[in-house]
Amino acid sequence: MSFNELGLMPELLSALKPKAYPAPTPVQSDCIPAALSGKDVWVTAPTGSGKTLAYALPLVNHLLQSLAQIQQQGHPTRSSHSRNAKQVQSLVLVPTRELAIQVSQLFMGLTAQWGNLCKITVVFGGVSINPQMMGLRGGTDILIATPGRLLDLIDHNALQLSSVKTLVLDEADKLLELGFQDELNQILSLLPSQRQSLFLSATRPQSIEVLARSLLRSPLEIQLKGETPQPAVIEQRAILTDTAKRTQLLKHLIKDQNLKQVLVFVATQHSSEIVAAKLRVAGIAAEPFHGQLSQGKRQQVLADFKAHRVKVVLATDLASRGLDIEKLPTVINFDLPRSAVDYTHRIGRTGRAGEAGLAISFVCPETVQHWTLIEKRHAVKLTQESIPGFEATTVAPLDAQGVGGIKGKRPSKKDKLRQLGAAKSPTP
Repeated sequence: MSFNELGLMPELLSALKPKAYPAPTPVQSDCIPAALSGKDVWVTAPTGSGKTLAYALPLVNHLLQSLAQIQQQGHPTRSSHSRNAKQVQSLVLVPTRELAIQVSQLFMGLTAQWGNLCKITVVFGGVSINPQMMGLRGGTDILIATPGRLLDLIDHNALQLSSVKTLVLDEADKLLELGFQDELNQILSLLPSQRQSLFLSATRPQSIEVLARSLLRSPLEIQLKGETPQPAVIEQRAILTDTAKRTQLLKHLIKDQNLKQVLVFVATQHSSEIVAAKLRVAGIAAEPFHGQLSQGKRQQVLADFKAHRVKVVLATDLASRGLDIEKLPTVINFDLPRSAVDYTHRIGRTGRAGEAGLAISFVCPETVQHWTLIEKRHAVKLTQESIPGFEATTVAPLDAQGVGGIKGKRPSKKDKLRQLGAAKSPTP
């Protein structure tokens, strides 16, 4: 199937570059015709399956149809038939600033040939609200927003949601994971009941089921499983080491295996800064990437990473979705993700679009049990490697030694106290 068969306007088809979009993905083939018809759509598909373009094309197509109607009514240009002040035609909600920027870039690329006739606006927190308020003067056609900043702008009377025709929740599961449920409820209460809703996520936990069922009306459900990651595309490795040896192991892997571009996930902002600094001391170009950095700094880090001026980015889970580094070869879990679901999102940064990828996880004695849970949830079993010079020599805590999670065999408080006392006793 080609994009020509999906019902898109010829003018929009001309904006699709064949090299970048040779043919629609399965998600796009199913979603685009339904969205063009005005139907609600519920998409559950892995990272890298083409969900963003699947909703972007119908939204732009609707906008071009509106422009065509304006011209038929005798208005040669949009300037003679201005948008309604403070009104929004299509609203796209995303969980992070990075994803908001990337989605807006896609929309702007699709609408570039129409210039100011198509107004695409992106708003997010972490930067001054005043320029964003100025940008919303006179309304906008398509608004890409993070929930918190959207509500801030509404509180400042910079826009209204009463005329939204299409709502898109992109990475809806991540929106809930990041604690945006209350903000979502506030936003949904401000939207018209008669609207089209497009609901997209990578996973389908119970919380997503509840939200989707309450939000969508007789939706077309598109559910693709197992497209990514696949072992044939992403090579997954687990290396057993001590917690204290991870930074040295990371340096060794980067240099010994000549890793060119590495996204490393850590648990905290502090770890992001500290490990990046240690890598720089070792002569490795590395930068931290976390929520406390300014938006300008974060964009600069991403630009340098994509241009290979920076070899290693140390990121918190803020970056587990929304980052799209073309042909990223390697992801390393310096710290294991808290949830098994986030493991998918993390390693999904590599092995995209059929490219080969490598995902390495550092497993320490105290996290072996958690790693076993991640393996079980993803139906994989990896050999735990040992790298000479970086082998694990510490002993796992009692509650992480295999039996800790089995009912009836969990160590008692007395057992733990005995073990603690024995550890503190002087060696004879």
